[in-house]
Amino acid sequence: MLIKNPSSNYDVIVVGGGHAGTEACHATATLGLKTLMVCFNYKMVSNMACNPTIGGSAKGIVVREMDALGGIMAKIADMKGSILQMKILNTSKGPGVRCFRAQEDKRGYPRNMQNYLLTVPNLDIIEHEVKKIVVEDKKAKGIILDDGTFIGCKAIVLATGTHMEARTLRGHVAKDEGPDGEKSSHGLSKSISDLGLNMIRLKTGTPPRIDPSSIDYSILEIEEGDEGQNAFSYDTTWFLDKKDMLPCYLTYTNEHTHEIIRSHLKDSAMYGGVVRGVGPRYCPSIEDKVVRFADKKRHQLFLEPESVEFSSCYLQGFSTSMPENIQVEMVHSLRGLEKAVFLKYAYAIEYDAVEPSQLDHTMKVKGFDGLYVCGQIAGTSGYEEAAALGLIAGINAALWIEGREPFTLSRDEAYIGIMIDDIVTKGTHEPYRLLSSRSEYRLITRNDNADVRLLKKGYDIGLVSKERFDRLNSKNEKVDLAINLLASHQVASNQKVRDYIKSLGFNDPNGNETLKQTMRRQNVKYKELSKCVDYLPVLDDEEQFKCETEIKYEGYIIAERKEAERRKSYESLLLPDNLDYKHMDGLSLEAREKLSLLKPKTLGEASRITNVHPSDIDVLSFYVRHNEHNSK
Repeated sequence: MLIKNPSSNYDVIVVGGGHAGTEACHATATLGLKTLMVCFNYKMVSNMACNPTIGGSAKGIVVREMDALGGIMAKIADMKGSILQMKILNTSKGPGVRCFRAQEDKRGYPRNMQNYLLTVPNLDIIEHEVKKIVVEDKKAKGIILDDGTFIGCKAIVLATGTHMEARTLRGHVAKDEGPDGEKSSHGLSKSISDLGLNMIRLKTGTPPRIDPSSIDYSILEIEEGDEGQNAFSYDTTWFLDKKDMLPCYLTYTNEHTHEIIRSHLKDSAMYGGVVRGVGPRYCPSIEDKVVRFADKKRHQLFLEPESVEFSSCYLQGFSTSMPENIQVEMVHSLRGLEKAVFLKYAYAIEYDAVEPSQLDHTMKVKGFDGLYVCGQIAGTSGYEEAAALGLIAGINAALWIEGREPFTLSRDEAYIGIMIDDIVTKGTHEPYRLLSSRSEYRLITRNDNADVRLLKKGYDIGLVSKERFDRLNSKNEKVDLAINLLASHQVASNQKVRDYIKSLGFNDPNGNETLKQTMRRQNVKYKELSKCVDYLPVLDDEEQFKCETEIKYEGYIIAERKEAERRKSYESLLLPDNLDYKHMDGLSLEAREKLSLLKPKTLGEASRITNVHPSDIDVLSFYVRHNEHNSK
């Protein structure tokens, strides 16, 4: 509940009300811990300061993974009033990169989240600024608010987003403010660095918002949503009909746009020397795109609706830190936006963050008890990445307080595990963004099987109810039954099956061929095959896709699982905390520096550190195995 006078002590205090903070406080409160969320303004909780979308490449899979673990982003994103459009991405590519992307309502999504949080037991919410975290003997003890009030706790989860020492930048004009004109946080960054933690300066940005009535949509390419009952959450039963989805539109930059940008580079905050932070490589500003990809004649831009409650168009792909008058010139050079009216000018924003190699895989600060860091303050970029880190931080704060084993995810279990492993083993000096290319196991960590991979874990933690666990398990058992039946039945003399196969251009199949083998043929669909026999269970669209994928890609999936098991052997080789890497013969100078700094716990963790080479891993492997042999 939203309160004025908090208690003097809590189990967990979550600092921040963005996407990371909401997942963290929901997790700890749902697990029965007395939780306090501290935010600047409750009406801005779960605000979508940048594009009003959830999902996308890799990100959509993360949202489903959170849902399977018991998180809340997926459920809120699917709700009536939240969703404006749903698309399935990468349908022409393999199942390993297929995912959902939803256009969300900038007002509806946060409002649905805020209303939901007010119903969560064990959760108090206050509107204040945290000026200092109190840590004694490397143990989290509490926080000090802007009015001087001390509130004690057992664990602190820092989820401050882009607010710490934030300033927005347009050209050479810098403002002391956070995203969407919110307050900037002052003092907390110093409080963290005073603990001995290394802080980094990061940058992100957002494009202009345009009045839709000033856009000529008639000459632009339309991008509509997809048919079907598609949803992030496995519990969703209400689906937005395609006819009710709002369309997006597509336009492009051109040579005139690029010339305007090139001639005004010195005026931008980024190229004019105003920006100190490092921006995201995979979501650059438009001026950065023009400079870095000088050979490209145009860049794709999407015009996305922000809400049904007010008229505003988000110009995705046109993030910039140019002065306002130059922004107008740039936008007016675009096809369909020659007379565009600005509702909000673009800006860059820079802020302080914690260098994430100082965290472990539970999102806890190494060497400290009860102190967790998540979201953009941990070096990531994006609502989905932030929310996932918040969920993991919240879960582990609760488990630590209860004296239970910590919860981590490996790279072959989830994209969430890949992201955490990347940032804590390699660190980052730019906002980290999840991409499907970061996964070595794309056929294992698919969009359609997040429940198979993670539902049991969510249930064991306590965030997934017995009823939900049993219900979703029964759905997966139907898929398993279908696969087993297909494997145990042959084509034989079934003329319907034979006719179906021949209709696809294949020769008359051998009667000894199993239906599972038949399913492996290109374009053979479960739905059509089930019409030819009467013993296959009825599967919904997603169950059919899961069944077909498991069969058609079985060999590749088995190979990926074998590779994952092979690599896991490295994870069982522990590296002593007191290893003197700097004086270990055979290690490269780069490896000595990185290993001494990051102190990996296992050989597998060491193998993923930047500048630690295979030859260095061979040296460490020999050392560990030699010591194990001598100790026996």
